[in-house]
Amino acid sequence: MRNPRLALTFILTTVTLDAIGIGLIFPVMPDLIEEVTGGSLAQAAVWGGFLATSFAVMQFLFGPLMGSLSDRYGRRPILLISLAVMAVDYLVMAVAPTIGLLLLARIVAGITSATFSTATAFIADITPPEDRGRRFGLIGAGFGIGFVLGPLIGGLLAGIDTRAPFYAAAAMAGANLIFGALILPETVTDATRRPFALARANPLGALRAVGRLPGLGRPLAVFLLLSIAMNVYPAIWAYYGQARFGWDTGMIGFSLGVYGISFALGQALLVGPLIRRFGEHRAARYGMWVDITTLAALGLITSGTGALLLTPITALGGVVTPALQAILSRQTPENAQGELQGVLASLAAIAMITAPLIMTNTFSLFTGPSAPVFAPGAPFLLASALMVAAMLLHVAGPRDSRPHSPTH
Repeated sequence: MRNPRLALTFILTTVTLDAIGIGLIFPVMPDLIEEVTGGSLAQAAVWGGFLATSFAVMQFLFGPLMGSLSDRYGRRPILLISLAVMAVDYLVMAVAPTIGLLLLARIVAGITSATFSTATAFIADITPPEDRGRRFGLIGAGFGIGFVLGPLIGGLLAGIDTRAPFYAAAAMAGANLIFGALILPETVTDATRRPFALARANPLGALRAVGRLPGLGRPLAVFLLLSIAMNVYPAIWAYYGQARFGWDTGMIGFSLGVYGISFALGQALLVGPLIRRFGEHRAARYGMWVDITTLAALGLITSGTGALLLTPITALGGVVTPALQAILSRQTPENAQGELQGVLASLAAIAMITAPLIMTNTFSLFTGPSAPVFAPGAPFLLASALMVAAMLLHVAGPRDSRPHSPTH
């Protein structure tokens, strides 16, 4: 490899810019949808839901396809093509005159959104198994930083023009495409390359193929439960903050910033040491205990200040996802790392589709006029219960007896 450190820098930059690009458009989407539809804010929210759902559905359907293509043709072309399509996609959204074209752009973006799963597979290619958890944590840190910076930059640019954030996102993707074209090596070799098989390139076929590998079925189920539970934050945090604490939009934005910064710092600074100290299985278990406790606390707490003070503690639970990814990556053959990441992308998409429906309906049930008891934190209690189920499933499986155990 020409320069593994520079390649790692590119991957982390790609993930961070991807998250910034997504976050850039959050503040301006309601105004843009109102502009192209001529409708009300309520109608814009409905269309916003369609755009978000279409993106997640495409990720579910096409995640394994992109992963399998990267196993066959390499990480480099898939990453670079994805960045090129991302840049064009943002430009289309910048000039889109109709809601139909916006919807089409999000569908295309969902199909080709291979940056995260292919980047994770690239990390697995260049990292020894015992260090993968730490580096997967760095990817999580990049996402956390991006989701903090993105809305802040997007809000500032939106003050200039409604379309400005999309041009900025396109420029970031284009600049990173040039950077990657110059320095990104290929990590799939003739020894690890494998033929493309359509039967493994759809979500159900890929899940069956990966699930049949020894020791993967249980952690995949844990990953799905975890993803559904932790999607409670984006699904209902704004509604919860307003209903429970009377927060305005500024305070909600501040609280999300605290969460994003805490998450990014936890991923960057805590994941590696925790996994080195305890091993992947025990680190995941301890992180689940943190998630169970903090989610339950948010479900019951009545003080806004207390909720803000509790938020940084949630960062300790951020070890669970990279630890599970490391466990799964260890158990997967080197020539199927892309397929594995495609399956994980599909499972994450399932969570993105189902969690908002589950959590918002739970919130409505316990805050509406006919609520049996006023409990805005009910979705967090449900998420805590899902984490208990994930914990029980995790501890029922095989465990490592010491950090960096070669088998799990």
